[in-house]
Amino acid sequence: MQTKILVTGANGQLGSELRAAAERRTQCEWAFTDLPDLDITNAAQTDSVVQSIAPQFIVNCAAYTAVDKAQSNSQAAYLLNAAAVQNLANAAQQTRSYLIHISTDYVFDGRSHVPYSETAPPSPQTIYGKTKLQGEAFALKYHRTIVIRTAWLYSAFGNNFVKTMLRLGRERASIGVVADQIGSPTYAADLALAIADIIDTVRQDAANFTGGIFHFTNEGVCSWYDLAEAVMRLAGLPCAAAPIDTADYLTPARRPAYSVLHKGKIKQCYGIAIRHWQAALTECLGRMPQ
Repeated sequence: MQTKILVTGANGQLGSELRAAAERRTQCEWAFTDLPDLDITNAAQTDSVVQSIAPQFIVNCAAYTAVDKAQSNSQAAYLLNAAAVQNLANAAQQTRSYLIHISTDYVFDGRSHVPYSETAPPSPQTIYGKTKLQGEAFALKYHRTIVIRTAWLYSAFGNNFVKTMLRLGRERASIGVVADQIGSPTYAADLALAIADIIDTVRQDAANFTGGIFHFTNEGVCSWYDLAEAVMRLAGLPCAAAPIDTADYLTPARRPAYSVLHKGKIKQCYGIAIRHWQAALTECLGRMPQ
């Protein structure tokens, strides 16, 4: 009997990368869902779809990720980042499915100078971060839940910083990029493979399951300026990236000055190997049209 896996938010960056990973995981039966087929803010519809599929695993990739828009649209952010997660957790409990929920570095205040561990006290500074933290709380009420916090996500799919830098690098001779925000980029394909590996580990032996909060990004630390410079260099673009301060690029939502996540727990519990962000970026750029 094949393991059934339900993926929500399947048309986003991470969901799209999970589709690619699923092609190599033929021992599992994957159900990829997104609007309009499944609206996870609708509790009745969520219950109906989950019960009809009866998955062993639910992977929630859906989120309201428009960080600035969330500041003035808190209700929409809450519905998708919190209320919908409660719906999924309730549905997972009814079918005894494992729930893997994706969260964010924005649950922290960004004032640390050392990598945030899973036990570091959260203190979100934005509506996006606050609603994602509420979603974590709803998910973790169900004992078969894994919450994976990630940061600076990019891929060959969707809209993201790396694709924006490629576009601007072709259009402009120079560009200013914030250099005083520090974090770790995450290639969505690497996160997708980590999720698939965790599923494999648990489906082979339920005793291998460890629930709770985990952190995943690629290894290494950089600024947005460093990442932009690497994109230009690796893509062979003549555009010159110049460092600027956060104060010179004001946004409605406050960005974390420091959002490096400590990843020892996911390595230890699930044996996840994580490569450096520059190696991951090189691979991703190789998948994009030049």
